[in-house]
Amino acid sequence: MSEKTPVTTAIRFLRLKQLAYTEHLYTYEEKGGTAVSARELGVDEHCVVKTLVMEDEKKQPLLVLMHGDKEVSTKNLARLIGCKTITPCKPEIANKHSGYMVGGTSPFGTKKTMPVYMQNSILALEKIYLNGGKRGFLLGMNPADVKSSLNATLVNAATD
Repeated sequence: MSEKTPVTTAIRFLRLKQLAYTEHLYTYEEKGGTAVSARELGVDEHCVVKTLVMEDEKKQPLLVLMHGDKEVSTKNLARLIGCKTITPCKPEIANKHSGYMVGGTSPFGTKKTMPVYMQNSILALEKIYLNGGKRGFLLGMNPADVKSSLNATLVNAATD
């Protein structure tokens, strides 16, 4: 693909932190999710990490980083972080908190600073692919760099 990669807020954040990443453009498909991006990049969907904007019972937003082929147990996550409930934000609310459009949400350079919770098994992967701040644009990174740059809390909140 000869298209020029975008310079998003996420890219600016990573450059500022001097973190290594690779850029991967692909043809975005509405409602395709991580299955499409994994197929387009030729990688295992387990290595594609989705960034989910959720909120607690007080409407306080938070980010969850989860394997593309797994779902978040919001009940387990709430218990782990000491909340009554955790629910996914409506797309328009998620967009407002993150500054990104759903389908292009990056955990880097969000509009609002939010706590980040990362599925602990992500750290076992050699390389992960997360959204670069635009639909159809993923970044390949070392998961330890992701954890440290976001000050992410490790959790085990994946459903089986």
